[in-house]
Amino acid sequence: MNNNQKFIGSLLLGAAAGAVIALFLKSDKGKELISEVKDAANSFGNNVKNKVDNIDDDIDTLIAKGKAYLEELQQKKASQNNA
Repeated sequence: MNNNQKFIGSLLLGAAAGAVIALFLKSDKGKELISEVKDAANSFGNNVKNKVDNIDDDIDTLIAKGKAYLEELQQKKASQNNA
């Protein structure tokens, strides 16, 4: 089998596979599958968004705790210098 025959065979096989997939996706089961994939993708996107929002809140909390800790250290240092 030469390269041209392999190419044409691959092309025909790919076209046949594409046609079968297209027919499946247009069927009721295919539409159901597409709907489930869309729902899963939306759910995943919402979960990622929620986690990003929570990370933002967690970072703000950590920054506030760090600032409070630094202020506490500065007050201790100032009280030691005054003693």
